[in-house]
This record gives sequence, structure tokens and C-alpha cells, in this order.
Amino acid sequence: MSRPPTPEQPLDVQGDSSPPRRDEDPGESTQNSQRMLGFSDALLSIIATVMILPVTHTEISPEQQFDKSIQKLLATRIAVYLMTFLIVTVAWAAHTRLFQVVGKIDDTLALLNLACMMTITLLPYTFSLMVTFPDVPLGIFLFCVCVITIGAVQALIVGYAFHFPHLLNPKIQCSAHRTLSRQHILRLVLRGPALCLVAAVFSLFFFPMSYLLMVTVIFLPHISKATSWCKVKLMGHEEPPAHSVEPFRFDLHAPLSKERVEAFSDGVYAIVATLLILDICEDNVPDPKDVHEKFHGSLVAALGAYGPQFLAYFGSFATVGLLWFAHHSLFLHVRKATQAMGLLNTLSLAFVGGLPLAYQQTSAFARQPHDELERVRVSCAIIFFASIFQFAIWTAALLHQTETLQPAVRFGGQEHAFMFAKLALYPCASLLAFAATCLLSRFSTAIFHLMQISVPFAFLLLRLLMRLALAGLRALQGLRPAPPLPGQAEAEAQSRLLPASC
Repeated sequence: MSRPPTPEQPLDVQGDSSPPRRDEDPGESTQNSQRMLGFSDALLSIIATVMILPVTHTEISPEQQFDKSIQKLLATRIAVYLMTFLIVTVAWAAHTRLFQVVGKIDDTLALLNLACMMTITLLPYTFSLMVTFPDVPLGIFLFCVCVITIGAVQALIVGYAFHFPHLLNPKIQCSAHRTLSRQHILRLVLRGPALCLVAAVFSLFFFPMSYLLMVTVIFLPHISKATSWCKVKLMGHEEPPAHSVEPFRFDLHAPLSKERVEAFSDGVYAIVATLLILDICEDNVPDPKDVHEKFHGSLVAALGAYGPQFLAYFGSFATVGLLWFAHHSLFLHVRKATQAMGLLNTLSLAFVGGLPLAYQQTSAFARQPHDELERVRVSCAIIFFASIFQFAIWTAALLHQTETLQPAVRFGGQEHAFMFAKLALYPCASLLAFAATCLLSRFSTAIFHLMQISVPFAFLLLRLLMRLALAGLRALQGLRPAPPLPGQAEAEAQSRLLPASC
């Protein structure tokens, strides 16, 4: 009696289902990828953050007014910084998704990853060329070449991993359609570099088009998602052919790992905080000759002259630290980060990376007091956008709270109210400071420093008020009469109907 046919994976004519060769032994010289991914996350967060340095080092002499030309120069550099920061985060997201496909690494894959990281480290230099020589196309051309090289190395990683299937994710290892999966992944990996290749060509004769194409690279996953949605609405869902086996899909719209989002974000906050003290070490150490001649050898008096710069440093560090604290508190309640939350987090980090520029602006109050109003407004705008996108992350999480939030904080309650209040502090404070400087421009510096000092105390006061409010609610609940037990009311009613005992 013959056995019933069991479903089996169809053989691939290109040999994807062939048994592993001797050099594909899973136990032979393979390593876990976690440490390499941690190194890559740290390096990418550093590269994304140091992009702000050419902007912060924009030289404005004390004789120059903060006029329209300086504002236009600074606005252009900030816009280019935001674009390049977002492109680096796109590279980070692609790297994250790539190593969802590659499960293990060997020495060759580790070296290929190092080659990819080395190319990424060149991006800040090409960005410096772009902002220093905005009318020369060489900077944007070299930037595009770096992005193309990164894509080529990532394609080599994909090709190598598929050549030795024991390095792949187990889901792909067992697939009968590895060839189709490899082609699908390579198309997605090379899509952004292909656009940068076109941008590099345009940079030779019409470089504004190059900037437009690079912005398209940033929003390519979202454009792809919108296109797919429109196609489904217009044409409906396509029915798969009968007896077809669905290959593994490299989903650009799937949420990123919460742990890697947190690791990348922590890296950005840490590097921003470090850049602040580097500026202090570089610019606020007195020259021995000046100490001897101007301050009669008194180092204490010489350091006193840098008081405004130290005040700006402490205020800026408190801002970075409290924004990180709000981000940390937010992600304690998050179970999974959606694509929208990832985009909002990236935009928030881009403005957090601009906080060294805010420090540079506020530390210049003593040297250029006539420009303090404009500098305060630039600083308030950076802090506002860095914090308002955090608020938007929490709002996006609430829209899909069953999917995104931990079960303990779903469906309202005190944690919702406290998170809203905590995340609203910096947007409200920076907006209030900006509006106050418009009305009281003579006191703009005092208003800004007051905001920096008051917000940390507001965090503490908010926690105290929340505890007092909860204690008051508990006290009110204790004063209310206890509700009767389920059967107690009926028993009392029946006892009234019975005759009294003699």
C-alpha cells in the first residue's frame, strides 16, 4: 500500500536545495553577529552625529551682523546636515534589515562589514566639502560615490551569504526559493545606490537635481509603501498562482528591532553630550600668556571670564540629558516600534544632533551680544523640534497601542497622563521662551537661561505633583462609603419583609 504523497519543497534548478558542501559546515568558523552589530550601531551613531560639526564651526566674526546672508548660510547648512543625517540613518536601517537576513558571520563577512563601515566614515568629510564649497559639485559627487560604494559592499555581503547558506537566517536556509529571495533582496539593497548614481551624474551639470534625488532616497521606503497602497486600491489584491511557494520577503516596512533603535538612539545622545565638552576643552582653556598679562597670573580670574560659556555648557548638557531621559521613559513603555515611530525617532535624533549648534549659539552671547536675540531663537527652534518629535512618537504609539505598548500601560491611566506631561515640557518651554523673546527682546538671554534652569526642576515638580494627586485620589476614595457586597442588599430587603421576632 503506497503512502500518501507528502508536501515537499520543489527543487530549484539552480541548486538552491542541494545539500551543503564541506565548506558550508555550520559549525566551522562561524560567529554570532551581536558584537559586530553593536560596533556597527555605535559607529553609525557617531558618524550621524558628527555631521553637525561643519555647521557648528561656521565662522562668524564679532564684527559681522547676524543678517540675512548669515541666516541664509546657516539655514542652508542646517538643511544639508538634516539631509545627510537622514541618509546615514537610512544606511543604518538598511544595515539592520540586512543582518536580519544574515544570521551568522565568518571572517570574510566581518571584513566586508568593516569595509562598509570604513566607507561610511568618509561621509562627514564629503559633507564638509559640500557645506564649505556649496557651488562646487565635487562634494556632492563624492558623497554620492560613497553611498554607491556602501550599496555595492552590502550587495557583496548578500551575495557571499547566499553563496554559503549556513550563514543565512534559518527561515531562508530552509527555503526552496533562495534564488528568488536573493534577487528580491539585491533589488532593494541597490535601489538607493542606483538613485545616488543618477544624482552623481546630475551633479556634473545640474547639482540641484542631485539634492532632490538624495531626498528621494530618504523617503524611498515610504514612497514604495504609498505606491503599493495605491496599487492595491486601484487594482485589488493579486491572487497568487496555484501551488506556488512564497519566497522569503525582505520587508522594508516591517518594524525595526526595538533594541537596535534604542542602541542607535543612545549612541546619538552620548556623542552629542561628548561634543559639548570637547568644545569646552578646545575653546575655554586660557592661554598662559593671557593669564600672566591680563589677569596677573590668577587662573581663577581667567576662568571667571569664561563664566557665560560654562553656563551655556551646563544648560546644554541638562537639555541633552533630559531629552534622553524622556526618550528612555518613552521606550520603557514601548513593546515594538512601528515604521512611523522609527521615522519620527530619526527626525527627533536629527535635531538632537543639532544641539551642539545650539550650544555654540548660546555660548557666543558674551562675545556678540548684539546678535543674542537671533541666536536664542535658533536654539529654541532646535530644542522645540527635538522634543516635539518625541511627543509625536508617543502619539503614534497610542494610535496602535495594542501593537506597540506594553500591556501594563495600554488604554489610558496615570502612565498616559504622566508621559504626556513629561514629553510636553520641553516643547512648551521652548515655545514659551521663543514667544517671550519676541515680546521682551531686551531680556532674551535671561529668558533662555531661565528656561534651561527651570525645566529640570519642572521634571522633579511634575513627579511630586503626580504623587500628591494620586495620594489625594486615594484619600477621597477612602472617604467614600464602601459599596455593599453583591448579596447583602437583597438580604436586607428580605429581612424588612419578615415579621419581627417576639
